[in-house]
Amino acid sequence: MKYKLFDDFITLQSLLKTTGILPSGGAVKAFLTENTVLFNGEKEERRGKKIRLGDCVELPAQGIVIEIVTPSKEEKIQHEKDLAEKERITQMVKRMNKELKKESKSPVKKQKDRSSKKAPVRFPGI
Repeated sequence: MKYKLFDDFITLQSLLKTTGILPSGGAVKAFLTENTVLFNGEKEERRGKKIRLGDCVELPAQGIVIEIVTPSKEEKIQHEKDLAEKERITQMVKRMNKELKKESKSPVKKQKDRSSKKAPVRFPGI
């Protein structure tokens, strides 16, 4: 399997999660204690191990080999566009949430309706 790396590095935990091999960080931790993972031919047990271009991660028991490769120029451009769109949406949602928060704070204080409040139950002798 080839994994296209768009950043400087990816951690072993993130690699195993993004490739869909393992579902969560807890699963990665348990997997590393119970199974052998080879990083460039040497045993690796750290979830935070930084993996860079040209590295190779192997899971011998599962028969999986992951090669870290450089994406093409077109893929890099598309990745940059995707990141820009994600940032645009994030800013839009933040702005909308801020506006909603302002609207929910009304300047007129609501009068408490005392007639709707029930008196607590009183027992004789108390």
